[in-house]
Amino acid sequence: MRLPVLWIIASALLGLALMVALGTALLRPDLPLIVAAGFAAERITPNADGLDDVTIFRYELARNAQVSLSLLSADGREYRFRDSQPRVAGEYNVLFSGVVDGYLLPGENLLGTVERRLLPDGEYTWRLLAQEATGESQVVEGRLTIAESGTPLPSISAFSVAPQVFTPNQDGIADRVQINVYLEQPADLRVFLLTEDGVEIPISARKEDRLPGEAGRHIFDYEGGIDLGADPPPDGEYTVVALAQDAEGQRVRVESRLTIRDGGKPRAEIVPQAVGVDVVFATMPYDERYASNFDVLGELIPMPTDPASLSRDTITLRAGDMLVFKLTVENYNDVPIRTSFPPPGTVYQQDQLAASLGAFEESGAWRVGLQCETSKTSFPYRWALGSRETLLAVESDDGNTYYYLPPRSRAVVWGAVRMNQVERRQNPQTCWAGLIHEDVEVSLRNSYVGPRQVEIVDPALPFGGN
Repeated sequence: MRLPVLWIIASALLGLALMVALGTALLRPDLPLIVAAGFAAERITPNADGLDDVTIFRYELARNAQVSLSLLSADGREYRFRDSQPRVAGEYNVLFSGVVDGYLLPGENLLGTVERRLLPDGEYTWRLLAQEATGESQVVEGRLTIAESGTPLPSISAFSVAPQVFTPNQDGIADRVQINVYLEQPADLRVFLLTEDGVEIPISARKEDRLPGEAGRHIFDYEGGIDLGADPPPDGEYTVVALAQDAEGQRVRVESRLTIRDGGKPRAEIVPQAVGVDVVFATMPYDERYASNFDVLGELIPMPTDPASLSRDTITLRAGDMLVFKLTVENYNDVPIRTSFPPPGTVYQQDQLAASLGAFEESGAWRVGLQCETSKTSFPYRWALGSRETLLAVESDDGNTYYYLPPRSRAVVWGAVRMNQVERRQNPQTCWAGLIHEDVEVSLRNSYVGPRQVEIVDPALPFGGN
């Protein structure tokens, strides 16, 4: 009876494997766990001068093991280079520059954590420990001399993060974090945000006279990427890390906590009225009770509701009457947008500016503005996106109360300008509205909304005359 060909081949391969295993055992009987170990040079001078800065540690394992390499000084102090690292059987070459796991000298008090540090000059006993899973272990020792290693640590003597609660939403309140790092020695300096999942988010240094890597103070200005149009990191708890490493490989790490809250890119626009008119314009007679100044806010005008105001025709009014507008602002994102004084319904004189009513420009605040061709400044007349009663009040960490248009909501804004100056070279003139994010931008879609021709006539002439 003939055996199948596959059985014959399998039997031959099994026999060959047994012969190879038996031959290996005969040629290398009872090998120790550590077959060989040692430094290529027994003296190094790790001072980054390019001469004898590093050496190679070579070792060979006969079997898989956990490996530790440490160095013992003459006074018995142990310094770790590798600690319980898993290795499979085989040969290994490791560069060694005299840098070991971080440590502190007696009486030394440093900011942060020393992660890697040069060994002090001296004579050392190196010790390689290999331990199998079965518990069997072996130690091999030798000598190594460290000389000329007096390079100081790239220590960080000052580190601050302010504020520690960060709200990157361009409302002008805690929108930026300033990180100050003072390097005592030249070093490569990295600053980054560390998520709870261990993801690094780099933070760039502010452009200044000091070059990267120089000793001295380095300033990092972080806004969450929102100035570049990106969304900031999600709300949550983060670690700010500063890592300084010098040419020898010494490394120092300092950390601080940072909370991100209410973050996001604000987005809003002026939306059309139900009839398709972007901005409603109308006229009203002026009354002194509407007069406002820096100290007193006059009576507010009512919201215009006359159906005739929904037309797109040229507005004609007597000098001294009021040009009234009404529009709707939509916050179409998930971030509240901050706004500020004066409230809707406020009346300006034609020669007044928002600042003359105490409505100074505020970084991060959103306001509706009105501008005409004869205006001497950009959007001289400005209004809040609601009254204090209709807005969301938020008390901040600085003790002040700020007012916001909530996410995914709309606000109706109206107001008036008493047009009492006739510029005959520009009559009629065009007037339009805008939505201003102060000290940030006036986006193209919000910069020239609902333009209308406005003609001002002399009150001494018949209405509609020249």
